[in-house]
Amino acid sequence: MLLLPPLYRPIVAGGRISHPEVIPMKTNVSPRLSSHVFSLLPASLLLLFALAPPLAAGQGNEDEHHARVVGGYFEEWSIYFAGYNIANLQSNGVADKLTHLFYAFGDATPAGCAIADAFADYQALPPSVSGAPYTGPLLGNFAALQQLKQLHPNLKVLISLAGAPGFSAAASTAMGRQNFVASCIDLFIKGNVAMGISAEGVFDGFDIDWEFPTAADTVNATLLMQEFRKQLNALGKTAEKHYLLTMFGPAGQQNFSNIQLAEVAEELDFYNVQGYDFHGTWETSTNHASPLFDDKQDPVRDENFFIDYTIGSYLEAGVPADKLVLGIPIYARGWTGVPSTNNGLYQTSTGPAPFPPADYLQTRGVITYLTVTGLTGFTRYFDHKRIAAWLYDPNSHTFWSYDDPVTVWLKTAYVRVRVPGGLGGAFVWALKDDDANGTIVKTIAAGLE
Repeated sequence: MLLLPPLYRPIVAGGRISHPEVIPMKTNVSPRLSSHVFSLLPASLLLLFALAPPLAAGQGNEDEHHARVVGGYFEEWSIYFAGYNIANLQSNGVADKLTHLFYAFGDATPAGCAIADAFADYQALPPSVSGAPYTGPLLGNFAALQQLKQLHPNLKVLISLAGAPGFSAAASTAMGRQNFVASCIDLFIKGNVAMGISAEGVFDGFDIDWEFPTAADTVNATLLMQEFRKQLNALGKTAEKHYLLTMFGPAGQQNFSNIQLAEVAEELDFYNVQGYDFHGTWETSTNHASPLFDDKQDPVRDENFFIDYTIGSYLEAGVPADKLVLGIPIYARGWTGVPSTNNGLYQTSTGPAPFPPADYLQTRGVITYLTVTGLTGFTRYFDHKRIAAWLYDPNSHTFWSYDDPVTVWLKTAYVRVRVPGGLGGAFVWALKDDDANGTIVKTIAAGLE
């Protein structure tokens, strides 16, 4: 039989699972898991459990309960318009739930790693995390991360590196790879960020956010990951420490087909697998931005833009399940000029939805989960076939696709049962976009316990 997460066992008692259709719920959108929310779970779980093969006799909780990643990306620019600091993670309790924090970004250039924002990284004077004043010379987010790690010694902090042209150029030759990795280690692991300023000990490894390797980069990307692992292992042998190496695992056949998934996985601690942006306002029709499953009603279903296809492709390529960490968005994607047919789902639009002026992202067609929780006039709909939620307002003809505690909890169930032993965990983009209580991150942590 299948091992169910403890929360779900009473729900499926008696072997009967109901099949609710799409269920509307008026907003303001509540971030709490209400009794109505739990009434939606059984039909969704039926889809989840159908994927999981039966457990062999004797296979039990030791496989269910291996440590899982609860990760989150902190953007260095969070401290500006959003006013979101490392200290917020401590004050709202999210830091108690995280196992891994990814700091975005460090720059990947053809010559090596570089600081992306010196002021935010090590010059600003952010709120204290621990209550102790910053003494310098190291300040900024790096100093705040130091304090956070003192309070949470088991928390792993990785610098996320971005810059496809830089990765591609540096990875193209053996000397380029060696010099690139050496420069990244010197800057971020050894902490030589500026003259007289050291950030040694802030970072426990690297997250490679290469979006995206091209077909010409395929072999070189593997070689670059091998060089990272080689140099990190050599440093770790001296420091008596394991340094982490992770990589963004893209969705979309056109993207992950350019990565030697299994070979790269041998060098990684895990992939951060894209579980979002399957659809958005680069398209003119509405759709789910982060659906777990497929559905024959999807007008573009042949594109395979859903999470389970991505995860299944990585597994089929030979990536170990515990090296797959599922990405969950803490933001919505939306369209306007959407007719009310099918409550706005799979309909044409006139363009990206406008955003409220206070929204941190300041981008048409995108709003934070924090903003979602304050919307009025919308009805919430739940697609139990795809494990996806959306909001629609027939007066403004506006449609938002987003994740809420219901879909997030069900995605953690998927992480637990997709294969015996489950996947490696889940992460969010991005921490600042959660509500003030950190509801999405806390839901992930609770679902993966």
